[in-house]
Amino acid sequence: MRMIWLLEVLVLMLCVAAAAWLRFLGDVEGHAVFIETAPLRALLVALVITGAMAAFGLYQAHGRHNRANLLLRLALSFFFGGIGLLVIFYAVPQTYVGRGPLALTLGLGFVALLGMRLTMQNLLQVEALRQRVLVFGAGNNANLINRRMRRQADRKSFVIVGFVPIPGQAVVVREEELLATDCESLATLVEELDVDEVIIAPDERRGALPMEEMLKCVQYGVSVVDLSTFFERESGTVQLSVVDPSWLVFSGGFDYSMPRRLSKRLFDLSAALLLLALAWPVMLLVALAVYAESGGPVLYRQTRVGERGRHFELTKFRSMRQDAEKGGVAIWASKNDDRTTRVGKFIRLTRLDELPQLFAVIRGHMSFVGPRPERPHFVDMLNEQVRYYGVRHSIKPGLTGWAQLRYPYGASVQDAEEKLKFDLFYVKNHGLVFDLMILLQTVEVVLFGRGAR
Repeated sequence: MRMIWLLEVLVLMLCVAAAAWLRFLGDVEGHAVFIETAPLRALLVALVITGAMAAFGLYQAHGRHNRANLLLRLALSFFFGGIGLLVIFYAVPQTYVGRGPLALTLGLGFVALLGMRLTMQNLLQVEALRQRVLVFGAGNNANLINRRMRRQADRKSFVIVGFVPIPGQAVVVREEELLATDCESLATLVEELDVDEVIIAPDERRGALPMEEMLKCVQYGVSVVDLSTFFERESGTVQLSVVDPSWLVFSGGFDYSMPRRLSKRLFDLSAALLLLALAWPVMLLVALAVYAESGGPVLYRQTRVGERGRHFELTKFRSMRQDAEKGGVAIWASKNDDRTTRVGKFIRLTRLDELPQLFAVIRGHMSFVGPRPERPHFVDMLNEQVRYYGVRHSIKPGLTGWAQLRYPYGASVQDAEEKLKFDLFYVKNHGLVFDLMILLQTVEVVLFGRGAR
């Protein structure tokens, strides 16, 4: 996705140049004046438009976009990107490119990027351009690929050439997907089928891995990865059913170095203070609306579990009746929860109820991006029932996160287990660029109200 972003930045900059040429056609003096600062102004336009595209999920590596969905997201990106540019031009007049060049740039850029995206979608459907993958194993673990990655959009970067059954282990994969071979000829099969990658997916590893054959595959230039690494790369999740502690230890990630902690804290403070400066009038209006409907208190406080299991007090605008938990027993929110007030439904849908959590970010109890903090009662229960649940507490919880983008609101143990797959992926792979991408894509969640209850 990084290469696609760089390519689209370049295309948009060229669109600015083309728009200026068309606008000043015959006006040599006007074109010369524009050219003096054109590169910087073109870069600004490209960065704002691609930033809006990121906010609408167009740089999400694991996204599924059909043509209608792509058209809508791209149109919204250019619309809001154009508004953003007008605000910047008003605040910093030196960056202004002119009404004519801007309109032409948006038109040319929209057509150019839409054409590029549709072309890439068509190319990804060509099997010859996708990575050819052979799966070593045909049992329950190997069949997870068929169960979890059924859609064509899930397999846009690879094609499965077949599954190799392992002697002595159960065969669950459909017969037409099996390849008749034995472990001793794995490297030969890989060479014959022109395989690019071998996925190691036995149900039982002990004594089942043909290490000599796997070494030959590596020597042929073929990538050999285990099933956990494959799922992490292709689906943006950590599959709990196939992960073992040794993979979590040796597979990399979990960057808690001093530079990373400092960059994350600086990012948190900058984002929280900026949003607070912009949102305080809205927060005042929400507080008045909550009080006008059902009286005080306006704020609702709960104990949540934070980094390394430490408890902290989380504050939100109250969105439910004051007697929502009469017996003091924690209850998950449900769809169309009758405990929610009229104002509460609106502020939960728009996520305005979560704005007071900015103060928790500033105090250092929360991060801007991270796993959502859960209540101690639920944490104790989920630690007992969900494997590796405690790993998500190795970093600070966040206002938004990878799981919030990829999975709807959770209100059960099963939901918590599904969301943990995304939380563990974030905990393993978090970084400044990833945080920024999640923050931008949260705009889409807020605009369309996905996952709110």
